[in-house]
Amino acid sequence: MEYRYLGRSGLKISELTYGNWITHGLQVENDVATQCVRAALDVGITSFDTADGYANGAAESVLGEALAGERRESLEIFTKVYWATGPKGANDAGLSRKHITESINASLRRLRTDYVDVYQAHRFDVETPLEETMLAFADVVRSGKALYIGVSEWTADQLRAGRVLADDLGIHLISNQPEYSMLWRVIEPEVVPASQDLGVSQIVFSPLAQGVLTGKYQPGQAPPEGSRATDTKGGADFISRWMKDDVLTRVQGLKAVADETGLTMAQLGVAWVLQNPNVASAIIGASRPEQVKENVAAVGVKLEPELLARIDEVLGDAVNNDPTWTSRRAPKGRPPVQPRV
Repeated sequence: MEYRYLGRSGLKISELTYGNWITHGLQVENDVATQCVRAALDVGITSFDTADGYANGAAESVLGEALAGERRESLEIFTKVYWATGPKGANDAGLSRKHITESINASLRRLRTDYVDVYQAHRFDVETPLEETMLAFADVVRSGKALYIGVSEWTADQLRAGRVLADDLGIHLISNQPEYSMLWRVIEPEVVPASQDLGVSQIVFSPLAQGVLTGKYQPGQAPPEGSRATDTKGGADFISRWMKDDVLTRVQGLKAVADETGLTMAQLGVAWVLQNPNVASAIIGASRPEQVKENVAAVGVKLEPELLARIDEVLGDAVNNDPTWTSRRAPKGRPPVQPRV
């Protein structure tokens, strides 16, 4: 394993972060989830990412149990706040002072820790003044419940505004967590340049485009049984945009490139995102321990410019690099609440 500084800070994180977005508490049983976490630790992964919105808190609980007994100082644990949790009442979502204050306490209980290394705004809250949000984050940091602040899927302008307030409050906003892969490059035109100026790193999720870049989905064929594309608990919805024959055909063209480098297609996909110097870490998920062990081979790989150009040529117009997608996919308001009866 190799390690990179996170933003303009002294914190180092592993180049691979183990994340449990739609696996723990939903797709895999708790004992298998624990095996995946143990496999991550065995290969040198020290960074772990989760969120209170994953399986309504269950993912945090599973991760906390799996990491129990590990030396806390040897880990970097990240979690997030924004999406509706609990009974999904009027104040159970967003980035208000109330929700942030209550959410960090609940997350720490589920994770079985006194603090998280990075506490992240899971999305931008258009219904709460940014000043209120950042002041609440500052209080979380000053109370010792988080060491640093991060965000997820914020636009370049939102990052700039957040960083100004963080600096005024004397806290460190050091990371953004966007989707990024060979197929989804929407952060490159605007978010990455702004982040470089601000001293913010990317911790990227879905580097394999929800598994499409592994090559296991064949054009004109039904998805393999048990794969994410057949998961009715949410996985199939997330991957549906890639499940088109023209995209899958182009992805199959990457196999020759991967063979040339001595990597699997999955390893090539992870290595590709790590070529971006603004990327501090790639989040990998797993439903089997073997997947963790495979992905670690991507660490430290250097892809030459000629090979990167070939990848661009193979994927062609399957690549999305339209920067407007960051704002287009952002919530236009808080998640809907459940009416009380």
